[in-house]
Amino acid sequence: MADIKLKDLRYLVAVADSRHFGRAAERCFVSQPTLSAQLKKLEQYLGVQLIERQPNNVSLTGAGEQIVARARKVLEASEELVTQARAHRDPLAGRLRLALLPTIGPYLLPRVSAAIRRALPRLELQLYEYQTAPMLEKLNTGELDLGILALPVELDGLEARELFAEPFTVALPERHRLARRERLQAADLAGERLLLLEEGHCLRDQALEVCSRSGAAESQDFRATSLETLRQMVATGAGVTLLPELATKGAYGEARGVVVLPFAKPVPVRHIGAVWRKTSARRAAVAALCDVIAQRSG
Repeated sequence: MADIKLKDLRYLVAVADSRHFGRAAERCFVSQPTLSAQLKKLEQYLGVQLIERQPNNVSLTGAGEQIVARARKVLEASEELVTQARAHRDPLAGRLRLALLPTIGPYLLPRVSAAIRRALPRLELQLYEYQTAPMLEKLNTGELDLGILALPVELDGLEARELFAEPFTVALPERHRLARRERLQAADLAGERLLLLEEGHCLRDQALEVCSRSGAAESQDFRATSLETLRQMVATGAGVTLLPELATKGAYGEARGVVVLPFAKPVPVRHIGAVWRKTSARRAAVAALCDVIAQRSG
């Protein structure tokens, strides 16, 4: 094992991810001949072919697939080792890989970023956007340190903390029959054409749950990829939609042709929380960051 270097495992994982020697070499900041030669040496040491090399195609052998899976775990463990050592020196410094849902990130980050910089000036946030399923997968594999998403989720080796409850609102065309109301009941949406996000967004399921007893009918010929697409479709008069409250604040609160109304009590909400690995070495930084977000979003 002493002859297997971490950099060789990184080369192998890069080839597995890119399926291309040139792109893998660029990702690893080495020349293609160097990367190729090191992988040949790795195969010779292990005594098994890992990569099938064809003129226009690079693929892994069966053994290669298994070795790559183990290599990812080894690299993850090595990163955790370095991270844990740094955390002991200064637990609130260094890189923290943070992912947010696309329906949370653009609306939450402008609200909390300045406060995070003031409270945690030595923390370097690397920001990502993922939907729930890939976010949880990347948390489990160690590719992310912290996820901000809607709770509840399946916690398998993960821990969660609720940060705040976010009310839902109703977005209507400005000439809609309900647009002059101060507040709406879910029952007021009976018979309305409901515009929703495409499959895979947890917000879609939450909106359906809120409207399930109202009699509103989902539009079967439209699925949006973002809240901004939904907002624009509402402005054209295509239907109504539900928006989380943060998506109606600040720069997003003045959309032309759209009226946003709150719900009457009991107000439907979604619960926004943080999720991280139980074994994470960044628990102190995660807790401090969660404290700032919770304080600024409450």
